[in-house]
Amino acid sequence: MLTPCVTQYYIADSRACHELIKVDSVSDLGVRFDFKLCFSDHVNEKICKAYSVLGVIKRNFINMDKNTFTLLYKAMVRPHLEYANTVWCPYKKGDIEVIEKV
Repeated sequence: MLTPCVTQYYIADSRACHELIKVDSVSDLGVRFDFKLCFSDHVNEKICKAYSVLGVIKRNFINMDKNTFTLLYKAMVRPHLEYANTVWCPYKKGDIEVIEKV
């Protein structure tokens, strides 16, 4: 059985030495990274945001035709799903299906 490696890291400046804390995930420029570089948390955040924008469209634009909906979808929903796609490009089948469901 492998034992986990417990290492403490420190960073020093001219006045003191500070211990760096371990975090499970971090957000950088709107992309959420976890310690395994698995972007499922990021995908879930973006899907929730896309569904909330879809809800705004449904509530505020009651009588619209297909072309209007397509225009609003492309302008307001897709940018949330496509932001920084080259970084977090989904490779898991489950993530791809959930994104395409939106």
